[in-house]
Amino acid sequence: MKPESIRITDATGETVADISSGFGFNCYRLQVKHAGQYVDLIWSAPGFAEGTERPSGSGIPVLFPFPGRIQGTVFHWEGKDYSLPAGDGQGNAIHGFVHERPWRVIEREPDRLVGQFQASLDDPQLLENWPTDFVITADYRVQKDQLACSYRVQNPGATPLPYGLGTHPYFALPLGGTSVDACRLQLPVAERWELVEMIPTGRQLALEPGEDYRSGVAFEDLTLDDIFTGLSIDGDQVVTSILDPGSGLRVTQSFDDSFPHCVVYTPPHREAICIEPYSMVSAAYQLEGAADRCGLRVLQPGEEAVFHVAIRIDR
Repeated sequence: MKPESIRITDATGETVADISSGFGFNCYRLQVKHAGQYVDLIWSAPGFAEGTERPSGSGIPVLFPFPGRIQGTVFHWEGKDYSLPAGDGQGNAIHGFVHERPWRVIEREPDRLVGQFQASLDDPQLLENWPTDFVITADYRVQKDQLACSYRVQNPGATPLPYGLGTHPYFALPLGGTSVDACRLQLPVAERWELVEMIPTGRQLALEPGEDYRSGVAFEDLTLDDIFTGLSIDGDQVVTSILDPGSGLRVTQSFDDSFPHCVVYTPPHREAICIEPYSMVSAAYQLEGAADRCGLRVLQPGEEAVFHVAIRIDR
């Protein structure tokens, strides 16, 4: 059965978002009107809205309670083992649980949609895979030229909740222009995590001399699947951007310092680039002494945390 999909639109009708509430609460389409035509800011595979595509391969997947990979399929926590499904083709668990499951819509307005997923309510079997119950609520609002996203994590259980949150937006290329390769990426990053078979070793490496992501690099020069850190704060936000010189449009993504890491991935199809804010590198669960550097978070019973991300187009 086709998952439910809901459209929200700003008051001008020039900014439109489509969200698949029945497939991970994924905002799989974000468009703005420019020069009389809608421009896609977010890429999704044809057929994603039908529920037939890979849930982490399109739109803006929500990655929770862990973003990225946990090595193997056993999660060790406080002396107990929890079984996890393998999902990356290499025998590792990846990206948590909520990006591939239906969510409940709890609020709906013409320009705003709020969805929620609770393990004990929406898929009780997950209580066998994680140390305690959890609630995640996503709030999406469109304004002119912008999508504002907030994510609230709550611990309704009786024991501590370890967690990490990430988003995985596929930014469409080009942005109204004609050349994908000419698009330029800017990232305020200083280091990357060393990876062996896509699993962090615990070492943080300075960027190579030629890696000037702060000044901007052309997409034609990029082939990445890397976890960056050492993010610079502009005011109280980390700001990443993609410029299409052909159209003059720039899409910016800003997020608060609750996300100290950022994955950048260039899919093989080269029709998008992913710039993914992560609150945690999942190796925190397995690297001795690296919990603080990796961003491990634990909510006590009754506690909550809120995260913010905004995507906008600058003309």
